[in-house]
Amino acid sequence: MIALLQRVTEARVVVENKITGEIDQGILALIGVEKGDTQKQADRLLERILGYRIFPDQEDKMNLGLKELGGGLLLVPQFTLAANTDKGMRPSFSSAAEPEQGKQLFENFVHQAREKHSTVACGEFAADMKVSLTNDGPVTFWLQVKE
Repeated sequence: MIALLQRVTEARVVVENKITGEIDQGILALIGVEKGDTQKQADRLLERILGYRIFPDQEDKMNLGLKELGGGLLLVPQFTLAANTDKGMRPSFSSAAEPEQGKQLFENFVHQAREKHSTVACGEFAADMKVSLTNDGPVTFWLQVKE
């Protein structure tokens, strides 16, 4: 599984002119599911997202994780993260999970996140989403959990 984390001061997802998820300071995590990804990988990725130290402490060093900060977590499914861009001028999505598997893992990921963190919002799987954010820093990290 893949997560593209962005430290944000605010972020929101809009589907058909309706806000489906919105946070203030925290993490916007774009989530990609690849073929063969498992619940074990999803659990580990969530653990990393919640604990990844990307927020400044009193000395302005990246020493605080999302749980310590108490910030929001906005989860957005994004199958294009699984694209193969090694050759040519068009990405291949052959490594992305089938829609049913991707949806199941993403929805369970959101459920687990809500059990472990107080402020969790999300986008909508397979929807045409408009995502807006203010990246703080900018600070952006790519996390990937493989078997």
